[in-house]
Amino acid sequence: MTGILLALDPVTEDRLLRDIVAGGHDVLGRVAGAEDVIAAVDAAPADVVLVNAGPRSLTAGVLQACDRRGVRVIALAATERERRNAVTVGLHEVIDADAPWSDIEPLLSAAPLRTPQSERAGDGGGGADDGERGSRVLAVWGPAGAPGRSTIAITLAAELAAAGRRVALLDADPYGGTVAPALGLLDEAPGFAAACRLAGSDSLTTAELDRVAQTYGGAGGFRVLTGIARPDRWPELSEDRVRRTLAVCRTWAEYVVIDTGFSLERDEEISSDLFAPRRNAATIAALQGADHVVAVASADPVGLARFLRTHADLVELLDGQRLTVVANRVRASVVGLNPGGQVAQTLLRFGGIERPVLVPHDQAAADAALLAGATLRDVAPRSPALAAVARFMRDDLLPAPEPALRRRLGRRRGRMAPAVG
Repeated sequence: MTGILLALDPVTEDRLLRDIVAGGHDVLGRVAGAEDVIAAVDAAPADVVLVNAGPRSLTAGVLQACDRRGVRVIALAATERERRNAVTVGLHEVIDADAPWSDIEPLLSAAPLRTPQSERAGDGGGGADDGERGSRVLAVWGPAGAPGRSTIAITLAAELAAAGRRVALLDADPYGGTVAPALGLLDEAPGFAAACRLAGSDSLTTAELDRVAQTYGGAGGFRVLTGIARPDRWPELSEDRVRRTLAVCRTWAEYVVIDTGFSLERDEEISSDLFAPRRNAATIAALQGADHVVAVASADPVGLARFLRTHADLVELLDGQRLTVVANRVRASVVGLNPGGQVAQTLLRFGGIERPVLVPHDQAAADAALLAGATLRDVAPRSPALAAVARFMRDDLLPAPEPALRRRLGRRRGRMAPAVG
């Protein structure tokens, strides 16, 4: 039996109340408004709060009160505005307000997404084994020459957030970050460097991550740890600090997307001081600590040559980790007719790379996103480049939906499918 506190509109409450009671759950109270939710949780902690996702009922204060008491929060959103509010305050357990109780009940006993804010950098460890706790780290890498690594990382983060996941985007490039200016965020105080410093002193917690992070609040809102603005600050991003930071980030977000540096060189081979900091250690630590690596190649003759020369080093470094190759900016103007086929054939012939993700070139959409300091989803939702990244995200990164949910989504897509012809 689960103790449930209801903070829903009357229509939704009436629709669900009978099923809640029939399922053997205990309704501890029926309140309205954020202040009433906080008071009820503090007075008699429930196991779960079912709350409308709108700003009247769901606030950061509600989440903080529930976190203090270990209460799970599940938000029901009737509109896109309500869903965005939930994302803005940091909650991604959001489902449709008209969802049946059979879709809501399994969430009552699921493992909580938020963890106590006292969890320290040394408590969680690191590496791909941490994925057992429900979080996933995705590292986005690309060789020298600006293949579009940051654009792919930003787009993946936005699409994962729009899919209802709690997402953190980390700019870990030791040669200078580009995520902040691309998203119109201030970068005077680099969030990732601050997190690394705290991790180095064993002081990094999820509360500190919330403090040093910034929020991108577009259609798919997510948290951002901005990168270093000056390349001479790279010593702050040591290997141990990066690993510790990733360990805490796994408890902070469901999906952690890292924009890494380009170089895979191991500097100690040319250094007589074996204990000196290594400039590329942040990149190598991020790649080795990831659950899935996305390698980005620019789909032109120069970009493909650069990528293929470094791809073997990347494979050796990852040692069997999951790797997906993304060919970015695919266009006929630089490779000829059937550009997708030619790029795929080149990667297969010279790199043994099968089934790369092909992202079409969409310069107008990319320029519009940079001009607005926003994601492709916010400025060009019909961009073919966005569609390719979103398809990769759904097919390869998100878990497969349950059969009942898959049937329901299929019916919904059938209703929404545009007419052809």
